[in-house]
Amino acid sequence: MARITIYTLPTCPWCHKLKGWLKEKGIDFEDRDVSSDQANVAEMQEKSGQLSVPVIDIGGKIIVGFAPEEMEAELAKMNKKKTKK
Repeated sequence: MARITIYTLPTCPWCHKLKGWLKEKGIDFEDRDVSSDQANVAEMQEKSGQLSVPVIDIGGKIIVGFAPEEMEAELAKMNKKKTKK
């Protein structure tokens, strides 16, 4: 499975929806709270060029916002590459 990092805020409803969706799918992720760590904010902004959340990093592919279809497509691509090895 691709490594997934999400950048979130505790008050963001879309962030909560994203975390719930990932948990429902059984997908492991690392959650980086941008409200409590400026290094997380800087990292998120460097990767995405955005200050809005959620930001999802799936093996280097950046997705801004809760976009289940886009995330599923990227996860499928990453898993397909992994099985070819």
